[in-house]
Amino acid sequence: MKKCIPVFFLFLLSGFVSAETKRPNVVFIIADDLGVMDLSNEGSTYHESPNIDRIAYEGVKFNRGYATCQVCSPSRASILTGTYPTKHGITSWIGDPSGEAWAATQDRVKNNNRYTRVLPPEYEMGLRDSEITLGEVFKAAGYRTLFAGKWHLGKEDIASPESNGFDVNKGGFWSGSPRGGYFAPWENPKLESGPDGESLSIRLGQETAQFIEENQDEPFFAYLSFYAVHGPIQTSEKLWRKYRDKAEEMGLAESRFVWDRNLPVRQVQDCPIYAGMMELMDDAVGIVLDKLDELGLAENTIVCFTSDHGGVSSGDAYATSNLPFRGGKGRQWEGGLRVPFYIKAPGVANEGTVSAVPVTGADWYPTLLSLAGIDVPKEQDVDGVDFTAALTGGALEDRPLFWHYPHYGNQGGEPSSVITQNGWKLIHYHEDGRDELYQIDKDIGETNDLAASQPERVKSMRAKLDTWLASTGARMPSVDPNFSQVTRDERAAYLEGEFKAKLEKQHRGFLDKDFKPNADWWGSSAAEE
Repeated sequence: MKKCIPVFFLFLLSGFVSAETKRPNVVFIIADDLGVMDLSNEGSTYHESPNIDRIAYEGVKFNRGYATCQVCSPSRASILTGTYPTKHGITSWIGDPSGEAWAATQDRVKNNNRYTRVLPPEYEMGLRDSEITLGEVFKAAGYRTLFAGKWHLGKEDIASPESNGFDVNKGGFWSGSPRGGYFAPWENPKLESGPDGESLSIRLGQETAQFIEENQDEPFFAYLSFYAVHGPIQTSEKLWRKYRDKAEEMGLAESRFVWDRNLPVRQVQDCPIYAGMMELMDDAVGIVLDKLDELGLAENTIVCFTSDHGGVSSGDAYATSNLPFRGGKGRQWEGGLRVPFYIKAPGVANEGTVSAVPVTGADWYPTLLSLAGIDVPKEQDVDGVDFTAALTGGALEDRPLFWHYPHYGNQGGEPSSVITQNGWKLIHYHEDGRDELYQIDKDIGETNDLAASQPERVKSMRAKLDTWLASTGARMPSVDPNFSQVTRDERAAYLEGEFKAKLEKQHRGFLDKDFKPNADWWGSSAAEE
């Protein structure tokens, strides 16, 4: 049973809320697997995102926005709880094996000799009952609440949108990817399948717009959580062709991947399937924004946009490049942690502001409650800070930001913990205890490890990181006695050689003029007949 939430809240006479004004609505939009550099307002010349860009241009864009983890479930839980993964306990995507179960998944294993040095620890498999989520707080304050899209924060017997404060749930269940694909008929017990060929992203936008229209006379909190652009990457033939031709006009690359430590990493944005997926998601965002304008609600609605971690440049669909940032989803470098971080708050945020203040996913919780004039529940020990001051060009008190990912990612992530402060970033690796140090305000690509030349800085930052890990009860991996360096080297040789060559061929093939993934373009053709 969920913790009882007080039904009375103090509505502060500041920002949006006063005795004469209606409480603000909130629309929170989160994409899955979307890299910050995927967006045209951030500099992508290949992808097109005019509706998402509109949120950035009409509000505040944080150019140092971070997710609290490089994979999905932990960062999503942090947004809803205001706490770091070490505190809410979800440190990997829910369903990721740990301990000996992880070891059993390893491929190319010979005689039980395994290629990873440590065994990942156990973690929470869903939101705890004791967590007071944003949905619960807004609902208790009299808001109508909607969850639309990807949940992936526990099965129904552990945690569901309905048990976490959401009055309406359209599409949120245990799965982290779209069962049945991105075109109807899909397999979602919480979202009736539309006519054959219907886009899942467009449907989620329409469901959110309908909720807004039905609840326009009372305050609402709508949480639109896209499955896109998570794999499997799928689009329509029309959109594939549009971006296939665009890639050719821009000049086709000779190669797309480089080897970085343990996997090939994409360096070029020219995947027409992924670009088509992005356009459909952006169109869905436009449906929501247009509905707010149509109903005259835009001036009293906070609109937020973010992603749950960096784009997928290695592992999964190898769909995008995060350059100039290194790495991507699942990895400990900036490409895995940086996310789009936009907020449009009319009457509070200065339109068109670009802020260099570092912010993280846990900060959404106290900030949105502050803007709505709602107290943070005393029972919820939040780690995030209210960044309202930054919306008008102000600064926040200096603080370090932390990450803890004691797992392996299928995108090449290594068990590690991270601290960043004042333009410096230290990565501590749990496999062998080494540290890397980067001056990210001057070396955004994390190419120059300064650990050897800055021993005192490493010592100081490690001390802060270790203190934080201990104070939050962070779970640590354990040594795998069956680790084999020979097996590790053999696997790396295969991935860097034969596998990388196959990957290059596959992604060149996406741009062939006669490319056709299957007979009906993943089911999308039915909508065009």
